[in-house]
Amino acid sequence: MTSYRQELEKYRDIDEDKILQELSAEELAQLDTELLEMDPENMLLPAGLRQRDQTQKSPTGPLDREALLQHLEKQALEAGERDDLVPFTGEKKGKPFVPKNPTREIPREEQITLEPELEEALANATEAEMCDIAAILGMYTLMSNKQYYDAICSGTISNTEGINSVVKPDTYKPVPDEPPNPTNVEETLRQIQANDGALEDVNLNNIKDIPISTLKAICEAMKTNTHVKKLSLVATRSNDPVASAVAEMLMENKTLQSLNIESNFITSAGMMSIIKAMYHNATLSELKVDNQCQRLGDTVEMEMATMLEQCPSVVRFGYHFTQQGPRARAAIAITNNNELRRKQKKT
Repeated sequence: MTSYRQELEKYRDIDEDKILQELSAEELAQLDTELLEMDPENMLLPAGLRQRDQTQKSPTGPLDREALLQHLEKQALEAGERDDLVPFTGEKKGKPFVPKNPTREIPREEQITLEPELEEALANATEAEMCDIAAILGMYTLMSNKQYYDAICSGTISNTEGINSVVKPDTYKPVPDEPPNPTNVEETLRQIQANDGALEDVNLNNIKDIPISTLKAICEAMKTNTHVKKLSLVATRSNDPVASAVAEMLMENKTLQSLNIESNFITSAGMMSIIKAMYHNATLSELKVDNQCQRLGDTVEMEMATMLEQCPSVVRFGYHFTQQGPRARAAIAITNNNELRRKQKKT
């Protein structure tokens, strides 16, 4: 250790500036190159900082992608193919496989003897007919589910392919869009206001462009109407102002038997006003309020269950409860209301 320290002592008082001044240009360039050495295995550094630039050629210009692709293609076409280490001659080596028992003889006790007519019929049967016969005999493992159920449910030969055919998906049957609602809103409103006896069913479903003022006018006219028994406002973009008008209509109308306001934008406040208005209505037997824009909440569901218990006239109620308690109470109330209606009809 002592000799090593003595060896290092001679470098303690070295003048670096004097040594750099005595170096030639070539030695300075070599020193600069050595100082630029970086760590090529350091994955934390970018690729350009792991190793010094060793390019001696000056830049030839910007990248020309098309020229580069043409050069690569030309280079690939000019490159010769490598010769196979073992050239292909087409010679077959080895012996072909021959099964030991190519045919299995059926034991005598397993042989089935049919009548000559059946033997002839089976010998001349097509693949489709054999598939139907296998389905009738319950051999469902020999065919696909579609082939099996087609043969069972159809009275004729429905399988056009054999048992070993490729399973294909069912053909897509396009479902046409529903035709638009042909109801004339303005004419319907005029008939309701005139208390037309020929109008008993008002269906405004899926009419998206009905103004809110028109919907409120329909509810206002329904207060004094004595002939309309069914009112349907499904997917009419009705909101809370319309719900308030519906609630006022239910408190005064004594003829309406069915009301459907599903798939609208009624919130819990608007729905609560409709449910509370049902306490003052004794003629409505069917009410559907499901699929609104948002969840109505536990308070509204509890009020629905209470309304069904106190309004025996309601025998059909359309709403999907999210809580078990109100759902059970509503189911019991609907059952009791239907039983009461049945007893009233008998008497």
